Amino acid sequence: MDKVTRVASENGVVIFSKSTCCLCYAVTVLFQELGVNPMVHEIDQDPEGREIEKALLRLGCNGPVPAVFIDGKLVGSTNEVMSLHLSGSLLPMVRPYQALI
Repeated sequence: MDKVTRVASENGVVIFSKSTCCLCYAVTVLFQELGVNPMVHEIDQDPEGREIEKALLRLGCNGPVPAVFIDGKLVGSTNEVMSLHLSGSLLPMVRPYQALI
């Protein structure tokens, strides 16, 4: 749990992901298209991956990945991120983390 909160709080936009997950990839691409370069933490390549997965579930994620944090706060998984995007609420949340173009 400590690793999850530390990684989430040290980076603006964090996606806990698995390298083989197509939904994780889609969420990552969405953020990149919004001009945000998220910190992607591949839990299947982390020796503490199982513990991270359990911690994400305890924090309230529906599934362990993708788990998106913005400004250290859990936003949710694919459904929550896409709902925020479609409602126009995601862009204001990530504006501070958009790369200068």
